[in-house]
Amino acid sequence: MKTLPDGLFLAQQLKEKDMFKNQLYLFLICALLSCSEKQRQTTATGVSTPVEKVYYPEEGEWEQKKPEQVGMDAALLAQAVEWAKTQETTQIQKDFSTQAEIFGTPLGPLPAERANTNGIIIKDGYIVAEWGDTKAVDPTYSVAKSFLSTLAGLTLDRGMIESITDPVAKYMQDGGYQSEQNSKVTWEYHLRQTSEWEGELWGKKHDFVGKEAYGRGERKPRELQEPGTFYEYNDVRINRLALSLLRLWNKPLPKVLEDEIMDPIGASESWKWVPYENSIVEIGGEKMPSVSGGTRWGGGLWINTRDEARFGYLFLRDGKWEDKQLISQKWVNKATTSRGTVGPDYGYLWWLNTEGKAWPDAPTTSYAALGAGQNTIWIDPEHDIVIVWRWHNGNPNELIKRVLAAVKE
Repeated sequence: MKTLPDGLFLAQQLKEKDMFKNQLYLFLICALLSCSEKQRQTTATGVSTPVEKVYYPEEGEWEQKKPEQVGMDAALLAQAVEWAKTQETTQIQKDFSTQAEIFGTPLGPLPAERANTNGIIIKDGYIVAEWGDTKAVDPTYSVAKSFLSTLAGLTLDRGMIESITDPVAKYMQDGGYQSEQNSKVTWEYHLRQTSEWEGELWGKKHDFVGKEAYGRGERKPRELQEPGTFYEYNDVRINRLALSLLRLWNKPLPKVLEDEIMDPIGASESWKWVPYENSIVEIGGEKMPSVSGGTRWGGGLWINTRDEARFGYLFLRDGKWEDKQLISQKWVNKATTSRGTVGPDYGYLWWLNTEGKAWPDAPTTSYAALGAGQNTIWIDPEHDIVIVWRWHNGNPNELIKRVLAAVKE
């Protein structure tokens, strides 16, 4: 006699019950007993419903499907893409010639030029639209902050940080957190941009005072607030977070990202995280680069659109790639859904839409990594979509609206 798994045996005893209740009981039983995905699809009548395997692109490959194959209107999607092609950014010049004027004195290099506006749309894991040069390796500005957030999540997953609410001073004895103000800064405050960390790093002060150093981004002097009570978008403080993570890992963060995330998801070898010329520290007798959370002062994460799409797809799949959980689902959920108590609709260095204000035509469950020049990785779990759109002009809501209009109900 064939022995049934415990969950299915219990479900079989309920087969005389109402069918709807039967299916509900089965789901609960299987969830409790960790049934396989196939078992969860077995109804009380014993009929097994095949489960479609989730598609993950192999390294160097990405399967394309026609829009109609994934339930999209081809004509409407084509119209959305044609519109996107007309939206070239006016913020970042093609040759980066206005970089110092906008952001202040550079500390690191910049490419000779960038690509034109380009993008890719992923639906159900497949490419359904692509335009422009999506293999061009360009700075992605503050999109790098969401990559840095992911490294913080890995640090927590590995137990190198006991709690995200711990003071950073508990782990750092390099002088950066020993003042009365900075001793209160937690990892979470850094990730929410509410740290109010005070100091100077790589020749840039936390206060952003001075046109030469900060360009159009200069700010008026103000009093520091209690850490955790005031939101300010501040690259000096994010760069301090990066340095703190480097000291915990004792390994350059680009190498951590490569080993833990980019290689496992099949990213190309073309991306690089470029440090400032002066952001080199000595750890354990070895000189290591400390990277930045953007390209405000040059350097930063230089990456192509397709590699960013892989990163976005990893998050769409809750941190799992094929059979490996690269970053915990718990971290993915927390970082991309939990808004802070102060500031804008912001998670852990991810932009959120919980109030429906960031992208009014998008689901409130969607979220994005955003950077200057309107570099965008937008993720929509509700519709199983990832959109990467680079060097465009303004809020991506209009493209989102047009793409979602192509999704058939």
